[in-house]
Amino acid sequence: MEWNRQNIKGLLLVVCGGAAFYVALQHLNVVAHALGWLAGILAPFLLGAAIAFILNVPMRAIERNLFPNTRRGGGVRRPLALVLTLVAVIGVLVLASCVIGPGVRDAVKSIASQAPAAFDRLYNWLLGLEQYLPQIETWVQDLSIDWKSLSQKAIQLAQSWGGSLLSTGGGLIGGVVSGVSTFVIGLIFSFYILLQKEKLSRQGRQVLYGLLSVKRADRVLEVLRLANRTFSSFLSGQCTEAVILGTLFVVTMTIFRLPYAVLVGVLIALTALIPIVGAFIGCGVGALLIAVTDPWKAVVFVILFLVLQQIEGNLIYPHVVGSSVGLPSIWVLAAVTLGGKLMGVAGMLFFIPLCSVLYALFRDYVKSRLAEKKVPAAKWRDPPPPAKK
Repeated sequence: MEWNRQNIKGLLLVVCGGAAFYVALQHLNVVAHALGWLAGILAPFLLGAAIAFILNVPMRAIERNLFPNTRRGGGVRRPLALVLTLVAVIGVLVLASCVIGPGVRDAVKSIASQAPAAFDRLYNWLLGLEQYLPQIETWVQDLSIDWKSLSQKAIQLAQSWGGSLLSTGGGLIGGVVSGVSTFVIGLIFSFYILLQKEKLSRQGRQVLYGLLSVKRADRVLEVLRLANRTFSSFLSGQCTEAVILGTLFVVTMTIFRLPYAVLVGVLIALTALIPIVGAFIGCGVGALLIAVTDPWKAVVFVILFLVLQQIEGNLIYPHVVGSSVGLPSIWVLAAVTLGGKLMGVAGMLFFIPLCSVLYALFRDYVKSRLAEKKVPAAKWRDPPPPAKK
């Protein structure tokens, strides 16, 4: 190997990188603290970038249809599209809260008023089983609840919780203020990004082509465009699918005269934004609410949910979301599981398009390697069925 300037530079980078990695391994607590400190500083800007990306999906569609045939409105098109997007998002949130808030309040009142009667029915039903299961007689006789003492214990528990909250009030208030300030700064930062996204994109391309070779900069931009298309398609498709599924539940529950139709429909629409497991969370909450009123209607609701879930999974989701994500079902499940373990609900939403981008890049890499090696398709395609003897 010739010891030219390029080789020496590469060797120095490897040595310095290895030394830095070894030092980081020896001081993991310091590295973790430094990363946490850096994440705290960058949190408003990362949050603002995420908000800008989410708002850009509806804002782009609104802006495209504002003053399409005139140049006069070009100066106000972008700010007006941003304002209309914010009004639409706030309207959806207010509408959902107006539906969920009173519905949850009425459901809690219903549960509180019917709990003693429901317990009495359970008690009498268990007494009727004594002739078949004599061993539960002693357990049933001890199964009496003094609702007055239970309410007093609940009040005492609430008082103790209130005292603990007051004792830690300073830290709680500080955390709330910090979270609100982070959100406000991130929201303002997202407005700047949305109003100047072309300029920021142009500056980003200048940095890439200034620091990297043309070939590598082209590759980075290609990956970023793929990620943008995948994340945008997944976000818009997931929201559309959630609205359709929630509407289906409202209509069918109204037809079958099931209680809390609008409340359950909105809950399922919101939880359906979480891939795979979200709708089942809404189903569990809805079945619990309905079971307090009528257990048999709760059974009907669960059956209805299973039917609509099959229709949604086999007909609606493939056509609405379609192949925009382009990730096979087994990897979708793996992405949801991994994302949920690492980042909770946000990880479930983030890891599906992320894994889709990685899947597409790895698929293209494998295809290019097969083409370079000139591997015939017969080597990797499904083997032909065995010949009949």
